[in-house]
Amino acid sequence: MRPLEDVRIIALEQYGAGPFGSLHLAQLGAEVIKIEDPSVGGDVGRYVPPFAEGSDSLFFESFNRNKRSITLDVRTPEGRAVFEDLVRCSDAVYSNLRGDVPEKLGIRYADLAHVNPRIVCCSLSGFGMTGQS
Repeated sequence: MRPLEDVRIIALEQYGAGPFGSLHLAQLGAEVIKIEDPSVGGDVGRYVPPFAEGSDSLFFESFNRNKRSITLDVRTPEGRAVFEDLVRCSDAVYSNLRGDVPEKLGIRYADLAHVNPRIVCCSLSGFGMTGQS
């Protein structure tokens, strides 16, 4: 048994740092469900060369192996309902979105505790959470 086999993580992440971090969690056995925004064509990492024979880049494939991926707009009522259903049966919400985006999307603990009081919310941002130094 791998150490995180009974852990489910909902990941709102893109490009490098977020997918790299959750890759390690997936390798340790966590079920990582990557949520991609359909309004922007999913994770920008899909479009970073070089490319294999398929449509996704090798960059994307290497950072997102061992994960499930869905497209979901958490800003719509329908998307929000699906997101909250996932949160209800998950252990963590993980993101690497710009500092103010988790609040705008309503993916912080304060926004999700009513759905699942045990949820752990993690945010990785090179900009900090406020954008101020």
